[in-house]
Amino acid sequence: MKRFLTTLNNIWNIEELRKRILLTIGLLAVYRFGAFIVLPGVDASKIQAQDAAEGAKDLLDLINTFTGGAFNSASVFALGIMPYITASIIIQLLGFAVPYFQRLQKDGETGRKKLTQITRALTLAITFLQGTAYLRMIANDGLVMDGISMPIFTICNLIILSAGTIFAMWLGERITDRGIGNGVSLLITVGIIASLPQSFAAEIGAQSGTFLVLILELAALFGIIMVTVLIVQGIRRIPVQYAKQVSGRGSNIAGMKMQNERDFIPLKVNAAGVMPIIFAQAILFLPATIGQYLISNGSELGGGLYAQLSNPFSVISSILAFILVVGFTYIYTALMVNPKDYADYLKNMNAFIPGVKPGQPTADLIDTITSRITLPGSIFLGLIAILPAFAVAAGVNQGFAIFFGGTSLLILVAVVLDTLAQIESYLLLKHYDGLMKSGRIQGKQSSMQNIGAGM
Repeated sequence: MKRFLTTLNNIWNIEELRKRILLTIGLLAVYRFGAFIVLPGVDASKIQAQDAAEGAKDLLDLINTFTGGAFNSASVFALGIMPYITASIIIQLLGFAVPYFQRLQKDGETGRKKLTQITRALTLAITFLQGTAYLRMIANDGLVMDGISMPIFTICNLIILSAGTIFAMWLGERITDRGIGNGVSLLITVGIIASLPQSFAAEIGAQSGTFLVLILELAALFGIIMVTVLIVQGIRRIPVQYAKQVSGRGSNIAGMKMQNERDFIPLKVNAAGVMPIIFAQAILFLPATIGQYLISNGSELGGGLYAQLSNPFSVISSILAFILVVGFTYIYTALMVNPKDYADYLKNMNAFIPGVKPGQPTADLIDTITSRITLPGSIFLGLIAILPAFAVAAGVNQGFAIFFGGTSLLILVAVVLDTLAQIESYLLLKHYDGLMKSGRIQGKQSSMQNIGAGM
């Protein structure tokens, strides 16, 4: 406890770090304040009544979780930062397949600015599409005040929703530039954390009189978080040797030195991160939407399809999610990790893997090792994706069960680790003790990992 208090004091004593943390907290508070401002023309009392009547979850509740309840409350930040996330994913995928975007990625600062402009324009387009669908859903649910003209309601609130998303995007960029941590990720994390107290209170009420069960649930949640941290931090080290000692100004290119912890290639067990789960949920959302359309047209098939696929805790939905996550993990890892880039970099640095010839044999070895470690990583992601279903089956409240796995848990773990890594770098730079007594918090990818990603 004394060490923890000393670390907090050291953090506060670093002026730049203190200003960044306070700025981050202030901007996050502004974002959370906007989540409680209801769109004009929406009846807030009807929203409360609907929330009280509906308890069950569907895939739309994932968006509501990310926005901290703003989606279901019809606030100005109802769409949150999600259109920007969608646009970023699209641009990232285009960077792997379209030569034009590949050239932009390699053009340095000029290319980065161009990609940023394209991402913002795509974000605005997606916001208009999602906003239109969202406002139509509000109208169908009967949440619009009586006497309100629907065309005026749609146009005005579409502008407000677009402005809210753009403002949220601006907040995320300010946090990244002048605050601490990744701004967009922190906005999502704050939204997820905001729903935790209410979900936990509901679970306490559901488990009233069975205090032991609640303790076991918390112990299981703690264990799952610890395992998730280990997997997220897990790396496979491939030793590297140098044909001769590189010296001079170019010896520290990309942070590679013949020293202690730097003489290996770090291959992450979970190189794909949270993206496979996001892609799988996006795929599952499509048939659920089709099912909803069939229901509106009186189809019984649509009712069964929608009931199974729109419920993330159902057996069919869980099986499909597991298969999709495992498959997308291999696909995304193949896109992110480029063994040839590793081999070329080692050759240029006059380095080699012991017992392996430079060039193609080195690339083949890295590819083989990547495939082997991706298997347990993909299975882990698949299990994480469906753990909430197991939690619900065990009697956990659905609102609290989403914290036992899925996208929420991985985002929380990844964002917290990355933010702590940045804070630790400031402490070490000012010659203070880090957050950990030994070792380092692995936040952002290393130089070698970025090389493998072709970035």
